[in-house]
Amino acid sequence: MEIRPVTAKQLPECADVIRKSFATVAQDFGFTRENCPGHPAFITNKQLESKINDGCRSFGCFVGEKIIGFVSLNDKGGGVYAMNSVSILPECRHFKYGKALLDFCKAKVEEFGGIRIEIEIIEENTALKDWYIANGFIHTETKRFEYLPFIVGYMKWDLPI
Repeated sequence: MEIRPVTAKQLPECADVIRKSFATVAQDFGFTRENCPGHPAFITNKQLESKINDGCRSFGCFVGEKIIGFVSLNDKGGGVYAMNSVSILPECRHFKYGKALLDFCKAKVEEFGGIRIEIEIIEENTALKDWYIANGFIHTETKRFEYLPFIVGYMKWDLPI
């Protein structure tokens, strides 16, 4: 297993990994293109390409040459990075690839001179929230948005001083 930056040519495969990974979440929570069009389960190749063009640093988790995971980091300024689209193909879960991606992002943020990672989650996804807490994240707040069928939970991880 190796985590490395992805190329523009690999973005369609990355978008497919994101869609397949988040499809299980969409199914669990009843999300569709109609009731939650912005959910990562429905990301298009063009949307992912646009995020990368807007400055997101994107990384793939590779087993051989196959991309089985994806994550992106977006510099929000002031040493804060948003971590997005943490994705592992369903058949590759429970082999610690997600933890490897998370640890990689923590190291990258430190390498970039950052001080914090922020994430947004589906608040009702308690298993995911608990996993992030077990990996050093702190739950900071929740918000309800009229256009979303779930409550957004906000979490952060601060670089140890």
